[in-house]
Formats: sequence, C-alpha cells, structure tokens
Amino acid sequence: MPITLAFHGAAGAVTGSCFHMVYDSGNFLVDCGLFQGTKTIKALNYGDFPFDPAKLDFVLLTHAHADHSGLLPKLVARGFRGPIYTTPGTADLLTYTLPDSAQVQESEVERLNRRNRQRDQEEVTPIYTAEDAAETLKLLKPVAYGERIEPAPGVEARFWNAGHILGSASIELQMLNDGEPRLLRLLFSGDIGPEHKLFHSDPEAPSNLDYLICESTYGDRPRPRLTVEERRERLRKEVTAALDRGGNLLIPAFAIERTQELLADLCTLFVSGALPKVPLFLDSPLAIRATEVFRHHARELENMPKGIDPFRLPNFRFTLRVEESKAIDRFRGGAIIMAGSGMCDAGRIRYHLKAHLWRPDSTVLITGYQATGTMGSLLLQGRDFVRIHGEEVAVRAKIRNLEGYSGHADAEELAQWITQRLPLRGGVFLVHGEEEGRDGLRERLLAQGIDNERILLPQLDDVYDLSDGARPLQAPRHSRLPRESLASLSREDWHNDYAQLTLDIKHALDQAADAKRRGVLLRRLRRALDE
Repeated sequence: MPITLAFHGAAGAVTGSCFHMVYDSGNFLVDCGLFQGTKTIKALNYGDFPFDPAKLDFVLLTHAHADHSGLLPKLVARGFRGPIYTTPGTADLLTYTLPDSAQVQESEVERLNRRNRQRDQEEVTPIYTAEDAAETLKLLKPVAYGERIEPAPGVEARFWNAGHILGSASIELQMLNDGEPRLLRLLFSGDIGPEHKLFHSDPEAPSNLDYLICESTYGDRPRPRLTVEERRERLRKEVTAALDRGGNLLIPAFAIERTQELLADLCTLFVSGALPKVPLFLDSPLAIRATEVFRHHARELENMPKGIDPFRLPNFRFTLRVEESKAIDRFRGGAIIMAGSGMCDAGRIRYHLKAHLWRPDSTVLITGYQATGTMGSLLLQGRDFVRIHGEEVAVRAKIRNLEGYSGHADAEELAQWITQRLPLRGGVFLVHGEEEGRDGLRERLLAQGIDNERILLPQLDDVYDLSDGARPLQAPRHSRLPRESLASLSREDWHNDYAQLTLDIKHALDQAADAKRRGVLLRRLRRALDE
C-alpha cells in the first residue's frame, strides 16, 4: 500500500507547520499552521492549498500556537468538515486563539484596504473570518494523553506530552492494513519543550519507529542550563535595570505560555520583595483570555507558587478594551507593559513601541524566538531606525534579550530526544527549522552514529513515498515557490531591503551639507532607476 508524506510548511523555515499524508483509502493532515515572518512567507497564507481541503478525512493537531493551528479556519472556509483531534488543553486555547486571529486579520485587512483605496490599488480579503473560526471550533475533538484513537480505518493515533506549552503533543501514528501487522509507525514531534520547563513535565514519546518527523528550531544552538531560581534572578536583574533607567519596560508577549511564565515569575519576585510592586499592564486580549485557560488547568501545571494565584496580584492590570490600552500612555516611567505580539509584527505592542522606542530611558526586553525579517529580529540586530505603521521611528531605547524562557528544546536536548526514539527503521525528517538549525542538528545526529542517508531535510512542498524507503517524488506542479526561491524562506526578503533602503535614503538626504548635495544624490538615484 503506497503511503506518501508531503511537507506543505515548516520545511526550511520555522513556520507554517503542515504535513499531508495520503494512503490508499484516505488522506489527512498533521497541523495546519499560519506562515509568519517576512512578507514573502506571509503571502503563502493567501494562496490555494496544495490539496483539496474538502477531501481531507481528519486533522491531527499538535498544539495551539498559530504556526501550527492558524490556518485551520481557512481549511474550513475551503470546504473541510472532518474532525480535528487534539488534546483538551489545546482545544480550550483554540477557543480564544482562532477567533482572535480572525479578528486581527479582518482589522489588518481593513486598514490595508483603506491605504489601497487611497493608492488606487486592488482591495484584498482576509485569509478567513470570525465566522470561519467559529465553525472550526465545532469540529474539535479533545483526546487525552495516552488515549488510542482510530480516526479512520487503518489509522491509529496517540498523543504524548511534548512539554512545549499547555496541551502540546507529539503524535504517534500507526498505519494498519486489515488487521495485519502494522505497515508503518511514525512520530510527529510537534514542538519539543526543554527539560524542566516551569509548568510541564519532561517530554515523553515512544521509540522503535519507522519514521520520525522532528522539529529543529534550535538545532544549532545549545543554551545554558538554568534552574527556575536562576532564571528568575536574571529576570529580576533585567527588570531592576530597566526601572533604574527611569522609563517603562516593554515586553513583547507571546500570548500562550510565555506570558503566563513571566507572570508567574514576576509574581514570585513581587511577593518576595525582590522587586517593587510597580504597575504591570498585560495589554493583550488574547494573552488575558489564555491566562484564564491556564488558571482553569492549574492542577495540571507544575512548579506553581504555593498559596497564591500567580496570575492575580493587585498591581497586575489586565487591559482588554482599546480605551484601557490607550490610557497606558499616561505612564511615562516606572511601569512594565506586556503586549502582543511576541515578534513585534502585529498587535498592541507596535503602538507601545512607536511611543517608546525613541525614548532613551525606555527598555524593550525580548524573551523568545524572533523569525527572520520580523520587527523583533530587526531590533535585536541593532537597527537605528525602524518603520511602524508606515512611519519612521528612531531606536534609542535599550534593547535586551533574555534567554531562559524558550519553549523549545535546544540542540543538545533535541539530539538526545531523537536518540531516545531509536531504533529508526526508516529515517528522521528534520523540519520546523531554518537551514542553520537543521544543518546543526544533522551534524549532531551524524556524530551520534545515525547514517547520513537516514537524515532527510525536506523543502517546501516536497513529497516522499514512505512505503518505498522515503523515496522522494517529483515536486508537484502546484509547488508554491520556485526552487530557486526556497532559500529565501529563512532570510530577510526584498520588502525588508526596501524598508531599510527608504530609511537610508532619507538619512543620507538629511545629512547632506546643502540643497546642491541633495540634488546630486537624487540625480544618482534617478540614474540608477533608469538603468
């Protein structure tokens, strides 16, 4: 029986997780994630799926992060009506994340269309609507860790704790054949959490597989091992230094898990007296609602502070309404402002950055992975100027990067997790990683004795025949990017170059000695364009 696996996302980039399996009597997806990063990558969200959503039998979902679940409503909008199997924690989080994503897309498209009308350009439509998100929620089928399900004849699935975020799972699949011994046994890692994460036990998963599809986000980067206490001390030092500067501390917030970890650690520091109880604003409707889900699942979480609700302190101020968010501007210093999104590419954090980046006494604390080309990545590069909402903003604030809050296993932990899954009769596909991450993890696996031919690095829309030794099939005609463009998935694109060029031109003109010199510069630019 031929069984094929297609990689329609998270192949050469850390985004858009989507794996399509086809066998003789059906087909299904593992994950259906939103593409995030540069505008070139985001454009993939608007095109057709490279499969027919209406013909899918079901979806298996690893967790609620948008790069794994964010295109589910588009799947429904294009005709999918099957069940979506996931864990109870993930299902609860999706109740808020999917409607929020739809609202963000509708509001961003409305703002873009206003500009398009002014420029006499074609209007665009949202990737999906709030109605599509509501219909998607009706299809969710919660499955407990360890429970075996048979979503279709010949397919058996089981969810394992991945230790990444609340509800995150690795998914074991067994492809069966009319009661005979299994044809294939696969494991999709999802995103693997680090050892000794604040809220979760260490990742678990079976061994003795045919194929392993494993993330490689930090495949080239080992990180220092920090205890919870050591991490809190690093956070305390960063917050203290920011407050001593006299301005506000901005923390771009990943709404799910990172926000809740930071709240729990800050709660401990406030209650112990290690930090003064300054106002802390959580300015993200999604993060606020996700925090309520964490409170609902508190009994399942580890390392929670004793005798106190870590998500509720008198100095915690949750701002749901836009008017409340705008009122934060009255605080010129001495406050902590956590706002979405974590990569600074959308949401309320962009308004706060616009108001604070130019202030020398402000501090921006980055606490997580920043995809190539995002505002967060540009700030970490040390850019002197950035563009927000079409306007130039000087970067005079202190930009800090705090490690220790990553939800992903590092290079050593990933290599160890993979070797614990051995033996592998087929091979391991390294996904959900930029080229440096995949190459780094590949080198570690080679050093641990895994044969080179068993380590596979699929590109976007590649298809493999798993029933024939992972034989690569010819790239489908519907491949969404030409082969020569695949390398750009993990680099800044021409949109980033264009934005930087406009800033550079303006600065060169501003610094020109006089009008004559400005005229010379403009004529040179004109000649370059004419060529």
